[in-house]
Order: sequence, then C-alpha cells, then structure tokens
Amino acid sequence: MSHGDAARAAVSPPGVTAARRLSSSLSARPRLRLSLLITAPLTWLVLVYVVALAALLVTAFWSVDSFTGELNRSFTWANLREITTEPLYRTVTIRTIGVALAVTVIDVAVALPIAFYMAKLASRRMQRVLVIAVLTPLWASYLVKAFAWRSVLSDGGIFEWTASRIGLDSPGYGLVAVVITQAYIWLPFVILPIFAGLERVPDSLLDASGDLGASTWQTMRTIVFPMLMPAIIAGSIFSFSLTLGDYITVNIVGGANQMLGNLVYTNVGAANNLPLAAAVALIPVLIMIGYLWAARRMGALENL
Repeated sequence: MSHGDAARAAVSPPGVTAARRLSSSLSARPRLRLSLLITAPLTWLVLVYVVALAALLVTAFWSVDSFTGELNRSFTWANLREITTEPLYRTVTIRTIGVALAVTVIDVAVALPIAFYMAKLASRRMQRVLVIAVLTPLWASYLVKAFAWRSVLSDGGIFEWTASRIGLDSPGYGLVAVVITQAYIWLPFVILPIFAGLERVPDSLLDASGDLGASTWQTMRTIVFPMLMPAIIAGSIFSFSLTLGDYITVNIVGGANQMLGNLVYTNVGAANNLPLAAAVALIPVLIMIGYLWAARRMGALENL
C-alpha cells in the first residue's frame, strides 16, 4: 500500500467503510437483499389484512347477549346458520352479485375501445392527454361523484331532461342508478390495466394478421383477446370486488334497495351485532375467493 492510500484509509470515516462492507455483502447475497426489501411491506400486509381477516372470521362465531348487548365469545354456528337459511340474505347476496356483474360487464365494454384507442391509435401527445383524463376523476372525492350522480338522476335532473328529448324517462333512484353510478366510479380502475395490457401487444402481430387477410374481429378474437385476458381479469377484479363491498352508493342513489355492505353497516351500527355483521362480511370474501380460484383455473392469472 502506498503512502497516499494509507493516508486516505487513515482519514476515512469508519461509518463509510462499514457502509461499503454492508453494501458489498448485500450485493453478493441477492436473496438477503430481496428479503430485507419485502420484510416491511409484507409485515404490514400480514398485520393489516391477514390478521384483520382472521379476527373477522373468529368474530363471526361469537354472539351477542340479547339482554345486556355484551359480546359472548363462546363458539356458535348461529350467525352462519342465519345467513344461510334466512331468505333476506340470499336475496341481498344475489342482488349484490348481479349489480357487481353488471358494473363489471359495462366497465369492460366501455374500457376496451377507450384503452385500445389510447394504446394503438392515439399519438403520444394525445395518449398522455387521455391518461390524464382517465386519472382526473380519481382526484375527486368518492362522495362528490356519488352525490353528483344523485343530482343527475333526480327528478328534473340533467338525465331526465336529456332523455325526455328522445322519448325516454330517467331511471330515478334504484338498482339501475346504482349500476350507472358505480360503473362510472370504478371505470378508471378498469381502463388502466387494459391500457397497460394493450401496450404489451406487439403492433407487428396486428400488422401480420391484417396482411394475412384476417378481419378486425378475427384479429381481436384470436390475437388481442387471448393476450389481453389477464389485463381484463385484473380490471374486473377491481370493479367486481369494489362493488361487492360498497354500501355508500346504495344509500345515496339506491332508493330502498340494500346490498351486502348495507347489511354489514346496519348490524354494526343500528343493531350493534358485530358477530352477525362479521358473518355477513364473509360472504363477499368467499365470493372473491371463488372468483379468483375460477380465474386461476382458466389460466387468466398466469401472466398478471
């Protein structure tokens, strides 16, 4: 070692040397580096989601004392028996699934042409403008958007005024209004995954399909849709799951209709029956588990 190197080593702060040794050690151990990176978010996920879900499952097997209103932590099947035998819960579950499916189908149908134009037809400048336009509604409050649609769908509102010009009536407040409002609110969450999926479809495949004489529909059916299916499934997961758990929109534009979220809210608040609310909350969880299982069985989640 030269005198200059020795002098630099003598004046180098000990912390810098330790940091370099640690950096070199982590660089040589990629698995350790990855473990340190994901430990914090994984711990947060386990604490916030997994533990909360386990607590929800446990609470569903408790009961409430009818005289004192206190929680009885002894094991019971009463809550699960009630939600599986009472016609009210079956009706509300079917209604909620129907609304969630309708919202998902509408959002996918609207998102596909918008995302295709953004990814394959629009110029770079227009693409940026459209992405901002899609993201802009996300900056507004959920309640603001829901109450805006309440105003639009009210008697004498913009929807009724416009529809009357072509001989139609406003749907008013009800399930149709819920579907329209939620389809609007969740649409950006469906457009963005489909847009990202379409950007990964090579333009050369579309050009080759056209050169070989395939029609637009044949190209979409045999090339675009199979490659785009993971992105469509990703977008549908957002719209379907968010609609399953929503209860605010129904209260604002749903009239007298109820969905599963309303039953959970009612049992937690007015009825003060947390175990029954937990049992009802398990229904959308089980529905989403079944949905994800079916999507995986069809191979739609392999490339997500």
